[in-house]
Amino acid sequence: MGIYKLFWDGKWQETEKIIDVINPYDNKPFAKIYEASIDDVNKAIDTAYNAKEKIASLTAKERGDILDKIADLIADRFDEFAKTISLESGKAIKFARGEVARAIETFKFSADEARRLSGEVVPLDAAASGKNRFGYYKRYPVGVVGAITPFNFPLNLVAHKVGPAIAAGCPIVLKPATATPITSVKLVEVILEAGFPAEGINLVVGSGSTVGNAIVTSEKVAKITFTGSPEVGLQIKAKSGIKRVTLELGNNGPVIINKDADIAKALPTCVVGAFANSGQVCISVQRIYIHEDRYDEFKELYVKSVAEMGVGDPLNDNVVVGPMIDLKEAERVEQWVNEAVSQGAKILIGGKREGSIYYPTVLENCTSDMKVVKDEVFAPVVSLFKFKDLDDAIKQVNDTKYGLQVGVFTENIKTAFYLIDRLEFGGVMVNDVPTFRVDNMPYGGVKFSGLGREGVKYAVDEMTEIRMVMFNLN
Repeated sequence: MGIYKLFWDGKWQETEKIIDVINPYDNKPFAKIYEASIDDVNKAIDTAYNAKEKIASLTAKERGDILDKIADLIADRFDEFAKTISLESGKAIKFARGEVARAIETFKFSADEARRLSGEVVPLDAAASGKNRFGYYKRYPVGVVGAITPFNFPLNLVAHKVGPAIAAGCPIVLKPATATPITSVKLVEVILEAGFPAEGINLVVGSGSTVGNAIVTSEKVAKITFTGSPEVGLQIKAKSGIKRVTLELGNNGPVIINKDADIAKALPTCVVGAFANSGQVCISVQRIYIHEDRYDEFKELYVKSVAEMGVGDPLNDNVVVGPMIDLKEAERVEQWVNEAVSQGAKILIGGKREGSIYYPTVLENCTSDMKVVKDEVFAPVVSLFKFKDLDDAIKQVNDTKYGLQVGVFTENIKTAFYLIDRLEFGGVMVNDVPTFRVDNMPYGGVKFSGLGREGVKYAVDEMTEIRMVMFNLN
């Protein structure tokens, strides 16, 4: 069992404490990693801060070439990354492979953005006082980016912060989730091999209250990019001061199955969208609203499909649902479902736990005040609902504090646009589930789902600042 080091000051570092990295499937350590103290974090921040000019001076070509090289090196170690993701997060290997493929694309998109990062001419003579004045703006890196990432996508959600930061010319202090740090260690190895200056990437691991808080409150960090829970996001917003903040927070992904929907098209995506990564995806399908005329048909087919899914060892190619990230999370979900049943919900399938595995579960007869409906369940649990007409569906779907993405299934273009204009979400996926995301689209939500947008171009925008230039030619 290897002991993995942290990285700052341009070299791999040991610290005074070592923590276990647990395989969620067998609940046994599969690796160890050093844990950072506040002093260690401050050293990492100082390293990044002192490297600002060096990283900013990299040309667009140099940044683009480095990012392309990172993508190529990940591809060279494809199976290693996929297995590491599966071992430390419990993600089924088929989805871990998909994550690696997406991360490669994310770094390639980042390379594209590095090469085309620019400004634009501003027509100052459109103003009465702007005659004979020439204006333009250019984008400059904001400085140190503090990246705080979650366990559920330990490679691609890190890529969505690191890739744009490199493209923008910003040094990085990366704090991956304590449960899934080994993927980030391997990514740092790749970043260094690709030729990114060693001072520009710094890796620290530890609790949010220690490591995360030190990054958030440091005056030397110019930008925080965080993916995680709304509760932590609110704390970050309160503590971050004037620095820029992007928050990708929670959701309880709804889907509308309209009367005219193609059930055969909707069914498989609603199954995978709900249960991939054991439902531990912020845009996972959690609530499905079905027109009352199609409810029984959809319910029967859905439950049948769920019954056929493979559950168990995530390294098995036939498994869709592996373990939750830890036993505590599986027990929480069990408690939430049992509470819903005690309040009148009916289990159509599932509703059982074996260790850290919670079986894919479908509920009906739920009400909007149950935890499995109103909160983010972040687990393989879906609730089915009926609706009478579109306005009824809109009212039920919008009745949430979240607003990340929503899925709509309809064969009527007018219906689609009617829903798009009235659903209070950052993204509306027509004839697909809210779980759909490609890595170059703007991604983010409203309400408690967060602040700002990711997707490489949009992340780069938020990691740069505009400098306006004017020439007086009078």
